[in-house]
Amino acid sequence: MPTQLDTADILRILELLPHRYPFLLVDRIIEIDGDRSCIGIKNVTFNEPQFAGHFPTRPVFPGVYIIEGMAQTAGAICVAATLATKARPKQVYFMTIDKAKFRKPVQPGDVIEYHMRKTNNRRNMWWFFGEAKVNGVVVAEAEVSAMLVTE
Repeated sequence: MPTQLDTADILRILELLPHRYPFLLVDRIIEIDGDRSCIGIKNVTFNEPQFAGHFPTRPVFPGVYIIEGMAQTAGAICVAATLATKARPKQVYFMTIDKAKFRKPVQPGDVIEYHMRKTNNRRNMWWFFGEAKVNGVVVAEAEVSAMLVTE
């Protein structure tokens, strides 16, 4: 039997995450497979505030924002999965970043796909491996973890 894939538009993401512009770094989530995997989409536009200083003559989307976008994408599906079984978490804390690698610069006009895959889950802790891709090419990768706090 094929897996039923779900999606989350920006309104659903705003329900799941506390982040708001300019720090919300995922515009849509496609191909959500429960809490196991998903693909988040970030449309990189020149009018974002970080491009005023990073860098004025050659705008580059900061790598730390790419990693944060990965974490937000994974965090959204963790919260969605938790809502299906218990109360909404009060907070989602980004706990670790491991093995981060930046392969290519991301520029205005690019569309980043955050490919996130759960590697482990114990109680309120979640671990994911993520690859950020532009036009199918890996631009960054990392292992990230989060803790969902319910109290």
